[in-house]
Amino acid sequence: MRPLRDAQLGAFTFFASALPHDVCGSNGLPLTPNSIKILGRFQLLKTITHPRLCQYVDITRGKHERLVVVAEHYESSLNDFQKLGATVSTDKVLQIAYETLEGLEFMNKHGMVHRALNAQNVLMDGKGRVKLAKFGLYHMTDHGADVDFPIGYPSYLAPEVIAQGPAHHSDTSQGDNPLPSGPKTDVWSLGVLLFELCTVSSLTQPSRALMIDRSLTCLCFFPLGCIDDIVTVLAEEHGFTITLDSFGLAFSSMFRACRPTPADLLADPVFEGVSCLYTLYQQPVGLFSSSLRCAHLELPEDIGQLCKDDDEDYLGERSIDEVYHLWCLAGGDLEKELTNKEIIQSKPPVCTLPNFLLEDGESFGQGRDRSFLLDDTTVTLSLCQLKNRLKDVSGECHLLTESPNELSCTVNLPLIIRERDTEYQLIRIILFDRLLKAYPYKKNHVWKEARVDIPPLVRGLAWAALLGVEGDIQAKYDAIDKDTSIPTDRQIEVDIPRCHQYDELLSSPQGHRKFRRVLKAWVVSHPELVYWQGLDSLCAPFLWLNFNNEALAYACMSAFIPKYLYNFFLKDNSHVIQEYLTVFSQMIAFHDPELSNHLNEIGFIPDLYAIPWFLTMFTHVFPLHKIFHLWDTLLLGNSSFPFCIGVAILQQLRDRLLANGFNECILLFSDLPEIDIERCVRESISLFCWTPKSATYRQHAQPPKAQADRSASCFGKTATHYSSDYQDMPKTDLSREPLALRDLKAEVSPRISAEDLIDLCELSAGGQTKKSKAGKPKILAVDIRSIEDFGRGHISGSVNIPYSTAFSADGELAQCPATGTLQSFRGRVIVVIGHSMKSAAMFATHLVKVNYPRVATLDGGINKMKHTGLLTVPSPQI
Repeated sequence: MRPLRDAQLGAFTFFASALPHDVCGSNGLPLTPNSIKILGRFQLLKTITHPRLCQYVDITRGKHERLVVVAEHYESSLNDFQKLGATVSTDKVLQIAYETLEGLEFMNKHGMVHRALNAQNVLMDGKGRVKLAKFGLYHMTDHGADVDFPIGYPSYLAPEVIAQGPAHHSDTSQGDNPLPSGPKTDVWSLGVLLFELCTVSSLTQPSRALMIDRSLTCLCFFPLGCIDDIVTVLAEEHGFTITLDSFGLAFSSMFRACRPTPADLLADPVFEGVSCLYTLYQQPVGLFSSSLRCAHLELPEDIGQLCKDDDEDYLGERSIDEVYHLWCLAGGDLEKELTNKEIIQSKPPVCTLPNFLLEDGESFGQGRDRSFLLDDTTVTLSLCQLKNRLKDVSGECHLLTESPNELSCTVNLPLIIRERDTEYQLIRIILFDRLLKAYPYKKNHVWKEARVDIPPLVRGLAWAALLGVEGDIQAKYDAIDKDTSIPTDRQIEVDIPRCHQYDELLSSPQGHRKFRRVLKAWVVSHPELVYWQGLDSLCAPFLWLNFNNEALAYACMSAFIPKYLYNFFLKDNSHVIQEYLTVFSQMIAFHDPELSNHLNEIGFIPDLYAIPWFLTMFTHVFPLHKIFHLWDTLLLGNSSFPFCIGVAILQQLRDRLLANGFNECILLFSDLPEIDIERCVRESISLFCWTPKSATYRQHAQPPKAQADRSASCFGKTATHYSSDYQDMPKTDLSREPLALRDLKAEVSPRISAEDLIDLCELSAGGQTKKSKAGKPKILAVDIRSIEDFGRGHISGSVNIPYSTAFSADGELAQCPATGTLQSFRGRVIVVIGHSMKSAAMFATHLVKVNYPRVATLDGGINKMKHTGLLTVPSPQI
């Protein structure tokens, strides 16, 4: 969106027509309220940006089908000329006509017409340029079908529009509907407007009666047969005589048998002198495009002078949607503003009772409430409170490339408080705006700042940057056939009306239409994969954030699925799902053995509750506002991070799970209790940092990339070790080997690779164990070989507990190995090392049964370490 500059924010309100409550659609579901339909159509208007059009910003839905629209606004309008009786020069008339036509032509290119053109809706900015207001009312109301009032003003409507009558067809077939108005309708309205401007102001002054020739420029807007009648009626009303001959022959070429379109008029020779004063408007290049975004960038010679003026209105340089977002954070309330101006008037309930008719036709009760008709008054939203909140924000903050130090205190506050802090959000929005405009050059900086938090206003673009979306995504999306019928269409049609339909945007017909297109584009462009139920839920966050950019929603979804759900959407995905759930079971045992033991004992396995979690990445179980906060962190982690989220959710329900049996747990998960997402995210990061990266190795995960992106550390210095997927790391002799699903299921504890063990033990070249800052090793290696084998070579710092002393030859427990030696190491990562993986797995299983957390086994056993040169032999005692 363009900067606010000298514009203001304005709000107006109207009611959508109410639907009967006892009527359902053809699918058996209740009819979508007209206000929801209008809200969905409105979203397109936010993308219509042109110097001659007032920018639409937001729409909110209130009680009783009330809608409040926020848009760019100016106090001055064309109506001011008429009120003041001002003299309008021919040049000014030409300028107004040309600029209005520019706006109308741009609307026509987007398939829209104004239909509500009048003097009050032709605004003038500080430089006297035309800004068309309320141009989207006809579009958002489905050509007036969803409201109980006509769109347009009778004095300015074309004859064919009045002849058609009202267009109220919400519950009728399309064949009975009046035809939508075309571009020529606005040409008539503009003709009346200009004729009125040229004549009425001059007719109030008899000495200037001959100035009627100024209206010549507007005659081309009318059919030739109407001109004489219009002039005659106007002349009679003001008491003088005008004939068509008084207009001369100079403009005879402009008389038409039928009205032209705005595009035709812009090419008319009468505007040659005006058009040379304007440069052709070009749509700004988007973030994801094949064109250069900075091709026309101009910078001052001394950049340091940008912030020298303390009186400069920096808020005016922010985009209109940013200013409105900050206005809301600063306490702005649309309904309160309209109530203060008496646009919204509350009434006691008894005054809203409907009228009723007796048998004799006599009626009682209230008449039609006029407030449900259109009041086109626009209320200017005061920015004083917002400016007062931001008065201490220095100009230097508008040139940020790093987070300022003064935000250090605010960063430690809960996320929900930070997202409602006006000053904090302004600085974060400015910072992300600068970084995203430099994407992908500043990709690393985006990752760094996203670790702090992501401003809600830029979340869509920030997610795209974190997912590595690049290139001309619109061209790729347009090349996909989204219209030809495919077998999946039926399933998509069934799923969409059940997906996040509590949300007004996604439940609108426009939302359903976009859902279908994005989902179908993904299915068509991935022929090796199939549509599974849950894909619609996975699409929902991307579509909500990029509602007006289907291509970006599709691109984000296409980048997300391979990273976190690789091969989940195969036709036969059972082996992928089963391996995923098995690794998740091992993660539960690794982090919370007591809970794992209880769930296994009652038979409450992940297959019964976790498939919807991971197949939809929790979008099926959480509302969108929680998903946004969850995914802000998820996108910073690798493909193993969802395991940690799952464990964190279970730990929030830990007490209830431990106290219940199988049936109670089933009921608990059928209606999942409230989950504290901020706590879930915080604990997930902690679990992630405690999990060795190879412990979550999956054979069916995404194959290694040609160049793994290891430039960003996920959650700070403590998690740098886990910043990239284990699958992306170069494979060596010390890497973890693939394991058959049957063997994987047989082990309770996860395996880790030898390279992970070396890294976590921080072994030096001489085999010595480095100490952490706390003075203790990060990990404990438990060697279960015999004393003799242990003496021939072992990992420095490891503890020897021979397997034979703990278990008999037939595998029965002889002595608890967890007593004594390991008690002082409880809570650290314990890696069991032996000759045989079977014995190591059994030893680890017993530690889990006695509730030892963070127990793992070394993949390949001691044999993996023999050729590393890191085994040490104890010095002989003298």
